[in-house]
Amino acid sequence: MNPDASTIAAGAPIEVDLSPVAEGQDIKVFWRGKPIYISHRTKKQIDEARAVPVASLPDPQSDEARVKSGHDQWLVVIGICTHLGCIPIAHEGNYDGFFCPCHGSQYDSSGRIRQGPAPANLAVPPYTFVSDTKIQIG
Repeated sequence: MNPDASTIAAGAPIEVDLSPVAEGQDIKVFWRGKPIYISHRTKKQIDEARAVPVASLPDPQSDEARVKSGHDQWLVVIGICTHLGCIPIAHEGNYDGFFCPCHGSQYDSSGRIRQGPAPANLAVPPYTFVSDTKIQIG
């Protein structure tokens, strides 16, 4: 009774098991035809993201506003650069986040734009934790 592939491709929610994702590792899944990066952030990455003065950011948003309370180690973002729609590379660039090699946009470990032509942070898709080790996107 699961939905067929065309329904899933159109945007049905997907569940992702986080238990195999090691600390410091990223995985990429697809939802609605878009790449979704799920990052299991280290304490160092979280601390660095939270130490940045929000007012200094081109698209001001706190790290806490980009993650689910109680699950601060998990960052879930749509992996599409907000400049021209390229796919950034995880764990690259100056901020231990995401780097878009096409035009040089750099995002931090919270997916916030820090440098380059991108006008906005990487988008956070709608998601919820259905358990401590599983999320539902969509």
